[in-house]
Amino acid sequence: VRNRSVPCTERAPGNCCKISPQRADTRIQFSYLPTKGNWRKLTLEKKLRGTLMQIIQSRLSSKGSGYGSDLLGLMLEACIATDQGREQHQLSLSIDEIIHECKTFFFAGHETTSLLLTWTVFLLSVYPEWQARLRLEALRECGKENPNGDNLSKLKEMSMVFLETLRLYGPALFLQRKPLTDITVGETKIPKDHAIIIPSAIMHRDKEIWGDDTDEFNPLRFQNGVTRAAKVPHALLAFSIGPRSCIGQNFAMLEAKSVMAMILKKFSFTLSPNYVHAPVDLLTLQPKFGLPVVLRLLDA
Repeated sequence: VRNRSVPCTERAPGNCCKISPQRADTRIQFSYLPTKGNWRKLTLEKKLRGTLMQIIQSRLSSKGSGYGSDLLGLMLEACIATDQGREQHQLSLSIDEIIHECKTFFFAGHETTSLLLTWTVFLLSVYPEWQARLRLEALRECGKENPNGDNLSKLKEMSMVFLETLRLYGPALFLQRKPLTDITVGETKIPKDHAIIIPSAIMHRDKEIWGDDTDEFNPLRFQNGVTRAAKVPHALLAFSIGPRSCIGQNFAMLEAKSVMAMILKKFSFTLSPNYVHAPVDLLTLQPKFGLPVVLRLLDA
């Protein structure tokens, strides 16, 4: 989607991430009033839709070489009517639905992974001993080569640090579910279609679940795996659990490992004196004043 020939795609993730909290507000909405914010949302929506339509039309016009093996290509392959013998298979997805799916993958996978990296950089700046440990691991497993699927799977300590970061500063502060039928949880009866809010951020710091050191940064709690990190097996809810858990969690971890390994091999970093610690809920957990750091190039 980052088509540099279309300027809006370079700014779209950041712009939409700023707008998302407004649209997620459950109070009365005034989305049809000609306010500055509404005009901004409408303009960005049109630009983004136009960009996605350009990409889709480009794929459709290159049918001779296939639609591509990525998510968009697979959706187009599955939904575009094709002749098989004498049978005609009708669309299972409309173009509008494909565009909405692209938006979901584009934005859901942008801010969350970048915030995981942001808060990891913060914690590694506060705990330089762990920064040094991860650097040694990255150099040992990846060497001077760029990270790949084989060596990324060997970065065990980095996985532990990411999991601990997700526990302390997970991008999503809560999960929401809606029962399809009347259910009973313990002694609590929950009617059908009632919203259930699961405060994962609070649960991630619950001493009854994680122990007395729940507010401390301790990646070693994950050294025996996620299910043994706490007193209950499914205590970490950063990606949710069950059939509706985050479908991009494995890719997100690979992406974060790749970026962090490349940074650690070339730079060391500390917090800037200007940093102010102020996590704020803007639909996701963000540093209110950003994360200024001081980068130092390592000797080759």
